[in-house]
Amino acid sequence: MQWLNQIADELIAKHPEGEILVESGGSPSGTYHLGHLRELITCDAIMLELRRRGRQAKHIYFSDDLDALRKIPVNVPADFEQYLGLPLCDVPSPDGKAVSYGDYFMQGLIDSCATLGIEVEFVRSHEKYRSGFFVPAIERCLERIPQAKAALETISGRQLDEHWTPIQILENGRLKNRQFVSIDKEAKTVRYIDKDGAEKDALYDKGEVKLDWRLDWPGRWWLLNVQVEPFGRDHASAGSSYDTGVQIMQDVYEAEPPIPVPYDFINMVGDTKKMSASKGTGLDAVEGSRIMPAEVIRYFVLNAPPAKRLYFDPVNGVVLLMDQFAAFANRTDRTESEEQLLYICTRGIDHKTVSRVPFSHLVASYQAALKDPEKTLAIIERTEYAQVAKEDADIIRAELKFIDGWLELRAPADVKFSLLQTVDTSQFSNQEKQLFALLAPKIEQAPEDADGGWFHNAIYECKDETGLQPKEMFQALYRLIIGQTSGPRAGWFLSILPRDWLVKRLKLEG
Repeated sequence: MQWLNQIADELIAKHPEGEILVESGGSPSGTYHLGHLRELITCDAIMLELRRRGRQAKHIYFSDDLDALRKIPVNVPADFEQYLGLPLCDVPSPDGKAVSYGDYFMQGLIDSCATLGIEVEFVRSHEKYRSGFFVPAIERCLERIPQAKAALETISGRQLDEHWTPIQILENGRLKNRQFVSIDKEAKTVRYIDKDGAEKDALYDKGEVKLDWRLDWPGRWWLLNVQVEPFGRDHASAGSSYDTGVQIMQDVYEAEPPIPVPYDFINMVGDTKKMSASKGTGLDAVEGSRIMPAEVIRYFVLNAPPAKRLYFDPVNGVVLLMDQFAAFANRTDRTESEEQLLYICTRGIDHKTVSRVPFSHLVASYQAALKDPEKTLAIIERTEYAQVAKEDADIIRAELKFIDGWLELRAPADVKFSLLQTVDTSQFSNQEKQLFALLAPKIEQAPEDADGGWFHNAIYECKDETGLQPKEMFQALYRLIIGQTSGPRAGWFLSILPRDWLVKRLKLEG
């Protein structure tokens, strides 16, 4: 994990004493997704590595819930358009239960972080502004408007309007850009010009005044003494918000900016655009924690440097990820860097949830057992993973909960199946019925330890007598057992089914 070591080395060299503060943040404007989690997982890794080296470190997430509601996400009722322009902390919750719109969406992130074992303190912007925390930053910016404006124009390369103001005013409940006139530091008021040209006052120690985004971000770096912050690559391009933040830190706040850790996006496989909270694209954070264990999600994010674009496949990718992590976690020849990665992936996790049984094998066994965990273990104990099933029994039970979530939420139709309770014999040809009749006595007399290979050969032995092609035989068996034309590997699948049940089904008795 060279990227992580470089960050830790730089932080320790720059801040040889005291606690190191790692910050993440965002606006709770919609459902949080896997792309958002990349930031928090990266922050958590930095914090853990610093602690591993004996340093005090803390991670805070700054929720920009004083931002205005700008557009309505796909999963929010259209009538919420009436609240456009209101701070997210003042918009009603979509479910009518949470304190606010901002808290409603924040809860999903809080729950996901708890599931993933991410240690983070959540800080709400509106509480900081309305308690007076931002007073020093507001006063500093309004005293140095020329410096702030020059920094923004120089770094961003765009000319600002002559009436540009570094603040927004909460006017009639909505945030508005209003021309700044003067500040009264004793009364803690800002005088501004409203839309009708009249001069009015707003209390800046009560949350009626908010810094413009490009000043707010460095303002909290300064107030909180943030030492390092990961952020999306859109904020890291030349002239973007991080670059202007650096200049404003120097010219307005006269302080050093945090060490930047820009990260690339996570795209869904086949999608050229990043996941979007407002459009509902991608994998939401809560769903991700239902279909994959915490250590696997961490492994997916941290196994590549932050600057690398990641692609997530909720179908085949989950199967591959689970098996990759299992192989990685169970290796005995890991390098020092791999040990470091495993420590961060599994830190705070009391019980393993990824077994040594291949994920696809577990998926088929679980469904063949009618989703009964104990019967699933019994099925696996009749396969080549018998010993593993005994040794990893508790791990398998835990893993099945994620398999259950994956089957419900993301598994493709051709993977999901259930055993047919009854069968309509009229749906099978005479050749197919002959296949079943030939197989039944073979399986009745099969050795107790007959494996997938034995069953596979038994099926093929019926080929010449029935006149069916292998594909036709397999399809007939799948239709008989699960009512589909495809399924798990036929020989293996038959081998894991209850022997008495299978014989009875082949005799068309139920």
